[in-house]
Amino acid sequence: MFRSGADPGGSRTAAGRPGAGVGRHPAVPDGASRRPCSTAGTAHRRPRAPGASEEKRTTPVRLNDLDEAIVHALAQDARRSYADIGQQVGLSAPAVKRRVDRLRATGAITGFTVRVDPAAMGWETEGFIEIYCRGNTSADEIHRGLEPYAEVMAASTVTGAADAIVQVLASDMRHFERVLERIAAEPFVERTKSVLVLSPLLRRFASGTPG
Repeated sequence: MFRSGADPGGSRTAAGRPGAGVGRHPAVPDGASRRPCSTAGTAHRRPRAPGASEEKRTTPVRLNDLDEAIVHALAQDARRSYADIGQQVGLSAPAVKRRVDRLRATGAITGFTVRVDPAAMGWETEGFIEIYCRGNTSADEIHRGLEPYAEVMAASTVTGAADAIVQVLASDMRHFERVLERIAAEPFVERTKSVLVLSPLLRRFASGTPG
């Protein structure tokens, strides 16, 4: 059972090589019964193997049109100069820099990174694991339990029957199976269900406002 608590927020992009620290553990059967639970709240994980840490923001930052244009330009190519972005949005380079500094200070921009093809780094297999928790498991407990896994790219608490869903990258099927066995053996996990990705159809990185 999931007990809502502090949101551990976080996600990751694949940049480290697979296979570090994976051991064999007995699998926990997927078919065990579970008690009804609350799924209020959200939990995300901060990446370790690939990524930089993210600070949590409690107050959403609203972007105006110029801010959105700058963020979109940086999302397309974070290496672009302030002068180049300024020519696109109609501002001077110092004005763009001031806006970027403000967006970073308020948490609207959490960092700059590189998007890497996971297969190029040896991550050939992708899957998702649904976690069904036992007892009164908090979001913090799920976060702490999944934090050591380099293979976990993202994790969130969700609505529906499962308590959390986890995105996993692995070097091959056997590697994915070992990660699944380890997660299933975590003390807070009652049972799991997993699916494998056959072909990614669309991956989109948000850089504009909704609507």
